[in-house]
Amino acid sequence: MATVTKEMTIGEIISIDQGVIAVLLNYGMHCIGCPSAQGESLEEACMVHGLEVAPLVDEINAYLSSK
Repeated sequence: MATVTKEMTIGEIISIDQGVIAVLLNYGMHCIGCPSAQGESLEEACMVHGLEVAPLVDEINAYLSSK
């Protein structure tokens, strides 16, 4: 099973499993196709959106481990 970290880019995370897109959208992160998604870490994207990164990382990893 792959594990997501806050240092990974959104593009890297989506490449692991496209089902993660639904988790990101639930957090209001609609930057799936944004060019920043390829170079910005999940932590940086969360800062831009005013979100805590830890709960999002936990939810993504819970989704991945449930597969």
